[in-house]
Amino acid sequence: MSAISWILILSGVMLNAIAQLLLKAGTNSIGTFAFNASNIIPIGFKLATEPHIIGGLTCYVISVVVWIMALSRVEVSVAYPMLSFGYVVNALAAWWLFGEAVSVERMIGIGVIIFGVFLITRS
Repeated sequence: MSAISWILILSGVMLNAIAQLLLKAGTNSIGTFAFNASNIIPIGFKLATEPHIIGGLTCYVISVVVWIMALSRVEVSVAYPMLSFGYVVNALAAWWLFGEAVSVERMIGIGVIIFGVFLITRS
């Protein structure tokens, strides 16, 4: 796989991971809510104007463009498993940024993911 392919894949994965983290920060800012007929407009407005959510959605849009560029260069059977790195990044970043728990079981799962992606990229 070429260097540009790696850069595109890793950029797409990182943008996707950042998007998730921004969306989480946005929902933390807004708090728990339920959609119903009486609050759909106020909650929708809060969501549409929350800076973290806007940033997260922007990262998603950019990540889709980057991902399409990556798929034009790499087989999907190789590229798609690379998205698993996003799980690793998000688990560690959620622990660091939001204080979420990262148990031994999760760490083992992350290790299995990394090993699996390693095997796929070597084949």
